[in-house]
Amino acid sequence: MRLQIYRQLRQAIANGTFPAGSKLPPSRDHAKALGVARNSILWALDRLKAEGYLLTRVGDGTYVADAAHMLPAERRNGLRPAISTSPGISRRGQTMVDAIRHWPPPAGEPIAFRVGYPALDAFPFQAWEKLMRQAQRDQGTAMARYIAPAGHPPLQQAISQWLLVSRGIRCDASQVIVVSGSQQALDLVGRILLDPGDEVLVEDPGYQGIRASLMGHGAVVRPAPLDADGMDIEHAARKWPKARMAVVTPSWQFPAGVHMGLSRRLAVLAWAHQHQAWVVEDDYDGEFQYLPHRTPALSSLDETGRTIHVGTFSKSLHPGLRIGFIVVPDRLVDAFTAAKVLADRHNPALEQTVLARFIADGHLLRHLQRMRSLYAERQQAMIDALNRSTHGAIQLLPSLRGIHLVHEIPAGADDASLVIQAKSAGVHLVALSAFCMASPRRGWAFGYAAYDAPEMQKAAKRLAKLILAAKRD
Repeated sequence: MRLQIYRQLRQAIANGTFPAGSKLPPSRDHAKALGVARNSILWALDRLKAEGYLLTRVGDGTYVADAAHMLPAERRNGLRPAISTSPGISRRGQTMVDAIRHWPPPAGEPIAFRVGYPALDAFPFQAWEKLMRQAQRDQGTAMARYIAPAGHPPLQQAISQWLLVSRGIRCDASQVIVVSGSQQALDLVGRILLDPGDEVLVEDPGYQGIRASLMGHGAVVRPAPLDADGMDIEHAARKWPKARMAVVTPSWQFPAGVHMGLSRRLAVLAWAHQHQAWVVEDDYDGEFQYLPHRTPALSSLDETGRTIHVGTFSKSLHPGLRIGFIVVPDRLVDAFTAAKVLADRHNPALEQTVLARFIADGHLLRHLQRMRSLYAERQQAMIDALNRSTHGAIQLLPSLRGIHLVHEIPAGADDASLVIQAKSAGVHLVALSAFCMASPRRGWAFGYAAYDAPEMQKAAKRLAKLILAAKRD
């Protein structure tokens, strides 16, 4: 048991759950929360101190050591933590290695209440496999050749038509660049539109994958504050007047879960036009709006060609598909196509062919209609489970958008301790502090799309034990 606790704590430090300088829970409280002997906790802490992960301040407690003094002994998510003198690595390579420390990429089997996963149990695999067999039979040889780097033309056409009817975006099929998910889309944006040292406005709190990608290209990431209406572009522009790009998630901001209103959208576009800057719209959860009339994408309002629209099928279908897209102005098509060629030549032809048919034959529309109904049910099931199990300590407010909910606690409070305790209890939480740069917002995000009611009830009961125990102490 003590070795298990040691490994869990070390992993939590390595992936940033307990960042440098943060204070660990008292050993007695930690032992009580996990239901183990205090000696097991003390043994794990002593070993981590010996390895340089932790330091003790007499009369104050145990803290995570400065990142420069931490020496993780194993790979984290397949990548070694950045070190200042990596032999043989270029300055650009070191920049990328350093940037990834800000983002632990998601992997592995989803457990409640992990965010960002769709309902894999409800995906129409039979329909997909039938289309795949048809494509292999009818076009097997053609799909074994190199294809157009910007994307399989039928898929580009299907996406452009889908965007018109679902997101209000009018674009030619040639403006659609097929990529390997939104992360590659952001990588191409950085390659084409940014030079090292360029300032970029990002939402704070915001998705770490966006920050990491931009920083990997040498951009200077500047935090833009959020309010109930989304990114406050006017405040950010006054503070960072040299910014030449803003990255926004207007449909359903991640992780705070706010929707950018019309006036703020127009303000973002006006800023881009005035400063000849770029707006990158990450249409996160844009498909999951549980209203009779869904809000169109921000890009549908752009009349000056200053927006880049990024979309993915990782949430609407499943993340293993690894297909996303960028919609770029006409004048950028050649540049983005060239960057795609240099990155990986093109996405696999078979998956593109099947997805084109999946959209054209109406499977995507029917699937999303089912998912909107299912996710509304699962959202309510999670709200009820957490409210009942925690005796009202966690009361989540329902939302008409997205696939996760947020419970906030007082600004600056400790939201990291519960995360590691929950992990030991088999529950996945993510702290709001993990997404913050300058923002003091704290709390937790709860995903619900991938989990049925019984699974969420079990997770809620385990979490409730930790919360109620902390209250008694």
